[in-house]
Amino acid sequence: MSEEALEFLTRAEIAEKLQIMPSAVDAFRESKDLPEPDGEKNGEPAWGPAAVEALAANRSPAQAFPIGEDQHESEPESKLVIRGRLTLRKLERHLFTAADILRGSMDAAAYKEYIFGMLFLKYASDQFDVERADIISKQLAKGRSQEEAEKRANNPNWYELLYVREAARWGQLKNVHKDVGNHLNTALQALQTANYAVLEGVLEHIDFNRKVGQTTMSDKRLRDLIAHFNKVSLRRDTFEFPDLLGAAYEYLIKDFADSAGKKGGEFYTPRDIVRLMVQISDPGERTSVYDPCCGSGGMLIMSKEYLETTGRDPNKLTVAGQERDGSVWAIAKMNMLLHGITDSLLYNEDTLEKPKHVSGGELQRFDRVITNPPFSMNYDMSALTFASERFPYGYTPEKGKKADLMFVQHMLAVTKPGGLVTTVMPHGVLFRGGDEGDIRTGFLDDDVIEAVIGLGPQLFYGTGIPACILVLRPAHSKPDERRKGKVLFINADREFREGRAQNYLEPEHIEKVVSAYREYKDIPKFARIVTRAELAENDDNLNIRRYVDTTPEPEPQDVRAHLHGGIPKSEIEAKGSLFRNHGLDVSNLLVEKNTDYMDFARNIESKRQIKVLIEGDSGVIATEAEVDAAIDGWWQQERNRLDKLKTAGDLAELRKSFIDTFSDALRPIQMLDRFAVVGIIAAWWGENEMDLKGLAAIGYQGLLGSWVGTVLDALETGDYSENPLDHKISKALLPEYLATLASLEARLVEIDAQIKGAVFPVDEYDGLEQDRIFTPAALKKLRAERTIVRSRLRGEKAMFGLQLETTRAALSDEEARELVLGLFLTSLVGQAESRLSRHRGSMTSAFETWWNKYKSTLSDLNAERDSLSAALNLFLKDLGYE
Repeated sequence: MSEEALEFLTRAEIAEKLQIMPSAVDAFRESKDLPEPDGEKNGEPAWGPAAVEALAANRSPAQAFPIGEDQHESEPESKLVIRGRLTLRKLERHLFTAADILRGSMDAAAYKEYIFGMLFLKYASDQFDVERADIISKQLAKGRSQEEAEKRANNPNWYELLYVREAARWGQLKNVHKDVGNHLNTALQALQTANYAVLEGVLEHIDFNRKVGQTTMSDKRLRDLIAHFNKVSLRRDTFEFPDLLGAAYEYLIKDFADSAGKKGGEFYTPRDIVRLMVQISDPGERTSVYDPCCGSGGMLIMSKEYLETTGRDPNKLTVAGQERDGSVWAIAKMNMLLHGITDSLLYNEDTLEKPKHVSGGELQRFDRVITNPPFSMNYDMSALTFASERFPYGYTPEKGKKADLMFVQHMLAVTKPGGLVTTVMPHGVLFRGGDEGDIRTGFLDDDVIEAVIGLGPQLFYGTGIPACILVLRPAHSKPDERRKGKVLFINADREFREGRAQNYLEPEHIEKVVSAYREYKDIPKFARIVTRAELAENDDNLNIRRYVDTTPEPEPQDVRAHLHGGIPKSEIEAKGSLFRNHGLDVSNLLVEKNTDYMDFARNIESKRQIKVLIEGDSGVIATEAEVDAAIDGWWQQERNRLDKLKTAGDLAELRKSFIDTFSDALRPIQMLDRFAVVGIIAAWWGENEMDLKGLAAIGYQGLLGSWVGTVLDALETGDYSENPLDHKISKALLPEYLATLASLEARLVEIDAQIKGAVFPVDEYDGLEQDRIFTPAALKKLRAERTIVRSRLRGEKAMFGLQLETTRAALSDEEARELVLGLFLTSLVGQAESRLSRHRGSMTSAFETWWNKYKSTLSDLNAERDSLSAALNLFLKDLGYE
């Protein structure tokens, strides 16, 4: 190959050089921005330096999608090249695929450290390169020489994030081929040493040479991991929104917790539980939050985010924590740093034995303590420090796994007067006797317990046992007179959405519990205030169901209806509000039987018809249309506010306003209770929060670009767990194209089935269906059609990315805005429909229960029995047994 040919670049090399999608190179070629190839390289079309430089100058990525510019104001000259920002979906997929490289060779508890370590190295190095280039540029602008500028750039004090020594720089690591584990360990050590004040001990727990079974990780596998991380830039100026890496890190921690099963609960509390606890705790500015068993740091990070979402300054919140597992503590420290929290006070030690937050020889105290401590542990009394200060209510047995109330006493001891403790606990601490009973009595005598909240089953990792939340304050410090000398019991054991392996709290469940706690009043079958005197009468047993029993009323059984048929009008009236709120006219399903009973309408011949009739009821349709109209009317009034999103403060203000105005808009309809209404808008916000952050950072065109970029990247790499053709932007921009693909795929399935089931026309097949009989010529023709359909399907799929890019690029700013807003509205309507569907399901369930109970009367059952008995006797007679 000539030296001139070596300078030529292929399609893939141009894409890599310009940081664009290969399909974009095809688009430039089609639009003549890239001329015909100048020659070949390795058998592929190739272009010379002049053509590539002209393309870079005229259609650069920065021009096509300006990094860091706000897209609200102006439209870039070219919008076709949109590799653009790094989206959360893309980064999550990238991290999941990185885990796949190691998955199977070891369990999640082992390989998570490799992923965390590699992610941290890549991010630190990429951001260092950006800051270093900026420092050099500024020094050169001041008239210094290149040598002087680079010398200043080697001063660690110039760097905002971390200083990265040469041994830890990605440019060095990606070229390592032998002894890879040692090089990576050296890089971690160099990074930690250069930033000791921030990273002391954080990276020591990661060992790329650690034995897995009998061997260490091979050089090849570690090189594969490095090569994979090399595919994505982790520079902050390429992020879709500022906290992208923190959000992706949380995703990675959750993924590891999912994979680890029961062990996942040791370092990760489901975020819906954390959100509930933080909202109950309600931390504010200039307060401190402490988690004595912080795991991966989720409680502390969520506390910061809570201030942000409520329009307050998260930088004015101090966070502190302690974790006994060194590797989990390191995860928490990295989690803080990747969320931009550099001042967290996290220590690695057993909290129960040696609390590390000590000042002047005394325990530090905090405004809020929020935690999910390990359940049912043993402890060593002789190892406890600050024992007399921390455990004034006594000691539980050292053995027998009953250290739970020891943790609670520690929490109270480090809480400031006027502060609040919110902690997860097993139900056993509420009613067990002995030493635990004595401690519980001490708590009640000192008016320490403010609320006991029961949770549903299977909300936590690795256990189906339900837990509870205790809300406590230091002795005699309840600020509200109506709470003093009382305990609020909230039984939320039926408040959850059922999942396969795990259940979940939805926003309406959280809202219902938090509202009950804040309102502090009796709510039938949900919450009750209990006095100290009543608790004493029950031997200080705090079993939640003793005070708030949520057991459903037994299903009424009407003997007359069982015998003679019909549905008691009293049972129908009991469900009256359910039907009226949804607009259902029961007369369309039930008819009068007599003064006390109704019966199913004669046109209802099977239970399956009930659901269809309810869904088609004119009153139901009208009421649901009223809900849709209210949502649409609200959206038309509020949607323009999305145009003004710029900062995190804007997002917080918008969220609060949306919840208030949305609730007002739907309140007159009265179909859904206030918690379900709040649940709709809160769930919508949670589903779209990252996109809203992206909108604030990069505008409508930028957000569309990031969505399309996510699809294109998935198509290019083939790394995806969800079909990119199912992405909302694919469906919105190319519905007809997707319909064509679906039609081709359906035809291919049909042809395959015909070929597989085909038989030749011989006498023995005379009884077969005619559509299965093919002559050899017909079968040959069918196979030829299959080849054509497969080829066309491959071609259409190959061109999908280019079509998607081109269609998006053709959108004006207003068209892009309308498309994004339309997709947001579709998401909101989807959340509402899920609640309406549940409400419809409740109505259907009521009628189906009546059908099961009363449709078959005693005489019907007797007649059916006699008929079956006669048939059996006839059968036995034919067999000669009678």
